[in-house]
Amino acid sequence: MTEGNDTETAKGRLSLRPAGRLELGRTVDAGSVRQSFSHGRSKVVQVEVRKKRAPGPAPAPASSAAGAPAQASPPPSALRPSPAGGRSQGAGRALTQTELAARQRALVEQQRESARREAERREQEKISILSAAEEARRREEETRRAAEDEARRQAEEEARARAEQAARETAQAAPAPAPGGAEEARRRPAPAAPATPTAPTETLRLRARSAEEEDDARPVRRPGSPLPSRKPPVAAPKKGTDAGRRAGRIDVQAAIEGEDERVRSLASVRRQRERERRQAELERLRSDQVKHVRDVILPDTITVQELANRMAARAPEVIKALMKLGVMATITQTLDADTAELVVQEFGHRARRVSESDVELGLEGGVDTAAELETRPPVVTVMGHVDHGKTSLLDALRSTDVAGREAGGITQHIGAYQVRMPGGERITFVDTPGHEAFTAMRARGAGVTDIVVLVVAADDGVMPQTIEAIRHAKAANAPIIVAINKMDKPDANPGRVRQELLSHEVVVEEMGGETQDVEVSALKGTGLDKLEEAILLQSEILDLRANPNRTAEGAVIESRLDRGRGPVATVLVQKGTLHQGEIVVAGAEWGRVRAMLDDKGQQMKEAGPAAPVEILGLTGVPSAGEPFVVVESEGRAREIVEFRQRKLREKQAAGHVAARGTLEEMLARIATGGQKEVALLIKADVQGSAEALQATVTKLAHEEVKVRVLLASVGQITESDIQLAKASNAVIVA
Repeated sequence: MTEGNDTETAKGRLSLRPAGRLELGRTVDAGSVRQSFSHGRSKVVQVEVRKKRAPGPAPAPASSAAGAPAQASPPPSALRPSPAGGRSQGAGRALTQTELAARQRALVEQQRESARREAERREQEKISILSAAEEARRREEETRRAAEDEARRQAEEEARARAEQAARETAQAAPAPAPGGAEEARRRPAPAAPATPTAPTETLRLRARSAEEEDDARPVRRPGSPLPSRKPPVAAPKKGTDAGRRAGRIDVQAAIEGEDERVRSLASVRRQRERERRQAELERLRSDQVKHVRDVILPDTITVQELANRMAARAPEVIKALMKLGVMATITQTLDADTAELVVQEFGHRARRVSESDVELGLEGGVDTAAELETRPPVVTVMGHVDHGKTSLLDALRSTDVAGREAGGITQHIGAYQVRMPGGERITFVDTPGHEAFTAMRARGAGVTDIVVLVVAADDGVMPQTIEAIRHAKAANAPIIVAINKMDKPDANPGRVRQELLSHEVVVEEMGGETQDVEVSALKGTGLDKLEEAILLQSEILDLRANPNRTAEGAVIESRLDRGRGPVATVLVQKGTLHQGEIVVAGAEWGRVRAMLDDKGQQMKEAGPAAPVEILGLTGVPSAGEPFVVVESEGRAREIVEFRQRKLREKQAAGHVAARGTLEEMLARIATGGQKEVALLIKADVQGSAEALQATVTKLAHEEVKVRVLLASVGQITESDIQLAKASNAVIVA
């Protein structure tokens, strides 16, 4: 809210008329006050001020305070002489002390105001004098700079003239310059002289405030308060010359002419120098770096990125090397081992080829020393033609009846037995089938044997499977002992047998050869002791030894799926000792040995070299003839089994593709409507029988009918077998 007094100039004052009358203005001051509110609202208020005049003696402080100025002021009678002096004294009344004091105060105030006005005038004059001096100094500085610029320009002109004169003299002294040289020199612009300011730089100055501004800024004195002391204005000290203040400034003229260009910061220069230093250091290290030759391991397949990582090289460099070899490859493309080896040699490294089959490295133990070897029992395989008495001969040796339990009276499985002789010696016998369908079984039996007992019937002579057994024994490099069986028959003729063996390069001792022959009769039990003596003699000649104090290794002779016990494998330990609870890898299956049984069905805790045992606890039925070995951990066993199963699947897939033939052959068969196909599912009790059946039915192929075996496995017929046969329109043979 703001207030304004409209009657401030209409106050009543004491005045002395020339006629000598003392008049007093009205004692009531009336006025109006305008009040302003927010939002543009205002209100006018009437104000009256009443003053009371009370005659009486003036207070002592007032009279004493006013006494001093009263002495300095002229007496009241001398202020203005009256034309009629006597009348003024007698016409009016005398002035009171209050009125005199008021008059004296007014006079003193007027004198002070005059002194103040005089001081302000002097101040203004002083400021004007200082401004004129500053202007003169500025003009003198501009004149001096103009003179310096002119002198510098003349010096540059003279220097340029001298340079041009020297250039002309040099050109005249030089031999025949090029035709365009002088013209090009004339066209080349002369070096630009440093730009000089053409106009003086204008500087803003702060001028002195006017007298009105000084009056407005002067503090208002309250009635009764002492007057504030006034000090003359003090000029600000000069910190330097005008040229020094302008050192870091830029004027408009200089900015237009481009005199003051932006200078590169020191931090930027330091950063550039640091980058150059690092780059030089890197180049030095690259030039001084010694080429490291690495051994790069190359698997069967490897990607470009992996190859670059193994060589500690950049992938684009490897791609460039491949392009030089004529191979366009991306960073994720797979390379074969041969191409990768060429790239490694291109980079100067050594390539070391590895394969997925390297997981099997170290699976077999090292070579045993002679001090670690101990004598072991011989492994004897009984081979011969079907129905020549092989199993009956083993039964006579073991005092058992295995032949009576075989289907049809012929052996369909490989059986392994260990016989203890009256003298305490042990002999391990492996019985093989004699039927022509069991060729693979006979080959497996010959592969694990030390001695082959060739059984030939004295009344039948040498037959086809007898000849096959001779070939298997020679392939296994195993010595042969000929057992001429059925000597109890009246038409037995052992001489004819010996003569027929000569035609197959088997020379018995009676014929001057080294092969032992024994005449036996499994039915009467004659000649069995001589056969045992011949086996032990041959074993001593071979000097069979093995190390029992190592991890077990051997071969799977036969395997089957037993109801209630699961997969059962008959294994022959060849090295080391097999303990219950060890982890075994057999072919494409693995497992922990939960139990071990001998040929009589008795529990065993361990099995030494040349001992046949049945083991339980495998994850599946292993293939007959596969090697088995004990490993240290389940992880290693899983790794080996996964690799073998993958290879087995690839082999089976390749076999199916080869059986179907090429696309042209298949289209030709469809066009002619010729050869038909019969699908079979084979289920057998043991793995060897399944293999024999599969090989037999595959040989039955005809021009019009072909047999395709979808599955050959062991065990009972399951629901999945039925679903497979139904989907493939196959026949199940069990």
